[in-house]
Amino acid sequence: MTSISLEQTKQLSHPNTAIIILVIFYAVGILGTKLSIHPDFLLLTPFNLLLSISLVIWHHHPKEAKLWGFLLTCFIIGYASEVIGVNTGLIFGEYAYGPVLGWQLWDTPLMIGVNWAMLAYCSGTVINYLAGRLPWWLKGILSAALMVGLDVLIEPVAIRYDFWSWEQHLPPLQNYLGWFAVALPLLLLFHWLFKDSKNKVAIALFILQIAFFTLL
Repeated sequence: MTSISLEQTKQLSHPNTAIIILVIFYAVGILGTKLSIHPDFLLLTPFNLLLSISLVIWHHHPKEAKLWGFLLTCFIIGYASEVIGVNTGLIFGEYAYGPVLGWQLWDTPLMIGVNWAMLAYCSGTVINYLAGRLPWWLKGILSAALMVGLDVLIEPVAIRYDFWSWEQHLPPLQNYLGWFAVALPLLLLFHWLFKDSKNKVAIALFILQIAFFTLL
C-alpha cells in the first residue's frame, strides 16, 4: 500500500500530469462556452483560475519565500491598479466588470488579482525559456510586451462574454499602455528573482491561454 501511494504521489507531482489536467479543463471550458451548455457555465471561471495558478505554483521549485512574495506583490499591485482603473478610468480607460469573475470588492473582482499574478509568472517563464541568456532587465521588457500581446487576444472574448465592458465598446490604446506600465515592474521583479525559472506547467498554461482565447 505504501509503495502504491508513493507511486501515485510521484505521478501527481509530474508536470505532464498537471498539463493533462489543464488541457482537459481548458478543452471543457472552450466546449462549454461555445455550446452554451448552461447559462451559468462561465461563473466557473474563478475555479479555473485557482486551479491553474495552483498547478503552476505546485511545480515551481524551490518554493522559497521570494516566490510567495512575488505572487503577493503581483496580486496587490494588479488588484490595486484595477480598483483605481475601474473607479477613475485613469490607468486603463473607462470600463466595468461583469459577474463572470466572481465576488467583487470596490467594483473589482478579487480574481483579477489572481489573474495578474498568474499571467505575470507565466509570461516571465516563457521568456526565460525562449531568451534565457538575455539580461534580466531586457527579459522583463519582453515579458511585459508578451503579456500585453495576450491581452490583445483576451479583450474581444472578455467583452463578448461579459467578463468586463468598455464605455466605448472597444478597449482604447490606453488600456494596452496601462497593461504594459503595470506589468513592466512586475516582470522586471520576476526576472531579477527567478533568472533560471523554466516551469514547464507555466509554459503549457500560457500556450493554453492563447489557444483558449483564440478559439473563442
